[in-house]
Amino acid sequence: MWNEIGFLIVVLIIGGLAGAVIVMYNSLIKLRNGADNAWSQINVQLERRADLVSNLVETVKGYAKHEKTTLKGVTEARTGLSNAETVKENEKANTHLTKTLKSLFAVAEAYPDLKADESFEDLMKQLSETENQIAYYRQLYNDVVWQYNNKCQMFPSNIVANFFGFEEERYFEINEAEKTVPHVDFASDDTLEAENI
Repeated sequence: MWNEIGFLIVVLIIGGLAGAVIVMYNSLIKLRNGADNAWSQINVQLERRADLVSNLVETVKGYAKHEKTTLKGVTEARTGLSNAETVKENEKANTHLTKTLKSLFAVAEAYPDLKADESFEDLMKQLSETENQIAYYRQLYNDVVWQYNNKCQMFPSNIVANFFGFEEERYFEINEAEKTVPHVDFASDDTLEAENI
């Protein structure tokens, strides 16, 4: 009789441990998939930003044909962003694009007719909205990565993470250049002004 009870206790303990491992494994998968999804959303918004920048460059070309260095720099930065694959590459490309956008906005300031152009104004508004979306998804991504990394580091889920090869994810951080992203503001006379140039 004691052998049967002992066997039942062992089976319950093994079953409980197996259940706990399954729950921890599924939790890690869910968080990793959440981070992947948030990263995909960031990429969608970064691509939208790059497309808007291309349209801005085309609009500026009509007004500032002699500003070739600035326009070329923005185009190169956009290409770098499109080719970036890792979080680190995206951070670097994003920083470069932000710097070149500041130059583009400085050019726009020198051309009052450009600032008053309806398509330029619309593109600037869309760019501002896209910057907000990038910030939202960056925060979402970093929140999920924080939860995922905690699971990978905390006992007992760290044992499951190590056993199944889960690796910590990198945060998508902003650097000093991006902390001063150009802010789009509509002045009271309905002309567009870019701040933080």
